[in-house]
Order: sequence, then structure tokens, then C-alpha cells
Amino acid sequence: MMTIISVLLLASLLPHLTFTAHVNVGIVNGREAKPHSRPYMVSVQVKEQHICGGFLISDRFVMTAAHCRNNLTVVTVVLGAHDLKKSENSVRYTVDSYYQHPDYTKGSFFNDILLLKLVKNVQLNDNIKWISIPAEGSVIEAGSVCSVAGWGLLETKGKKSDHLMETDVKVMNNMECESKWGKKYFSSSQMMCVHGKGGSCDGDSGGPLVCGNTAVGVTSFGQRDLCNSPKKPEVYIKISAYLPWIKKITGNII
Repeated sequence: MMTIISVLLLASLLPHLTFTAHVNVGIVNGREAKPHSRPYMVSVQVKEQHICGGFLISDRFVMTAAHCRNNLTVVTVVLGAHDLKKSENSVRYTVDSYYQHPDYTKGSFFNDILLLKLVKNVQLNDNIKWISIPAEGSVIEAGSVCSVAGWGLLETKGKKSDHLMETDVKVMNNMECESKWGKKYFSSSQMMCVHGKGGSCDGDSGGPLVCGNTAVGVTSFGQRDLCNSPKKPEVYIKISAYLPWIKKITGNII
């Protein structure tokens, strides 16, 4: 079923994408995360099958990528998970409302950000906690060591992992990233890139780029035919560029 869901999600997007982009889902050259060491991580699911990552930013809202919901009507989120095959410690929540950025257009990765309002407040515990997002005016310097995590493929066209995987990455200079992707795909005002030995792969869309104890980016896209490509770095939506919209939706509770 997981394979079918993933293929369907990709099939819904492929007609709109160029040969250079792919939908992220997994960690390449990573390591298994210590169980529940990232209590903000969320598995976004359709029919109880993982399709994307996400992260808890308050006791009521999950942040993920807008393209994760393309052609999908109902999703649920699982919090507190490490091994997706095991339900202990994890809790499933229904999504009450979907807030896609108004300037997001299906088939493009500009403004690729989505807020999910859960049907009720999350019961926080050691395995379920929200993560901070950037303050107004915050800047992440090129060369900063950050991290990404997710469930999914361990290599291009490889096997998925039911366990949460993670890897360290370095933030790339925005002008260098723009030169690699071009302005048709990359916006220095709303996106950022990372590079490293490991990185995202098919299945991690919507997961967070974490610098220190703050989620600064949302996993968005990379080279379609090669995960963690040295020529086309993984691209993340820059959360700081969307703070007014986020606060408008969440009611300034962040």
C-alpha cells in the first residue's frame, strides 16, 4: 500500500514538474535518530500510510509542504512516532482545517508551505513537543551546520525506512544555490539550500530543516533523478519569509 500511495502522489505531480525536480521523502547517507529525540516530528498520512513529513509548531498546528496535499482530500497526522510500524507512544490526530499559502500554485514549488490545524489541542509529553520557528529578522549564515530528518527512501529508488532517520547538513550561500537552480526554480527571498554527505530523498517533503533548536526551513524539492545531488542541492522553504502569514493563521500563538 505504501508503494501505491507514493506512486500515486508522484504521478499527480510529475506532469507539472520538469526533469530537474523531485518530491522529497527520506534520508540518504543518514543515521537512525535516537527514538523520540525529535518529538516535534510528524508523519503526514493518507489511509494510514506515510506520504510526507511535517512538524509541530504549537499544540494545535502542524507545518508541512503545500505540495504534500496535491490531489489529496483527507490526511491525518501521527505524532510521537519513531518506528511507523509500531503504534506505542504515537497518537493519530485528524486535521480540522488546511491553510495552503495563497500564492502557492500546484506544479510549482514557490510558496510551498501548508499549515494543518488539528481537530483538537495536542496532549504534549516527552515524546510529543512542538519546536520553535524563527523570530522576525533572524538570519541563518551560510556554513551553519543544521540537520534534517524523516521517514522514507534510504537511497534513490531504494528502500524506505520505517524508523526515523537523520543527517547533518550545511547551509549553502543563497547566490550559489541560485546559480545552480536558476531563478525559474529558486527564489533567494523565500528559499534556502543545504549540502552535505547526507540529505533528503523521496518521502521527506514537509519535514523541518533544524538549526540549533529552531525549525528554519520546510523540505521542498531537489533533483528528481538523484537524491542529495551535488549539482542540484536540496531546497527548503525559508520559514522566516512567511512569519506574518503564519501568525495571521495561528492567531499569534507561535
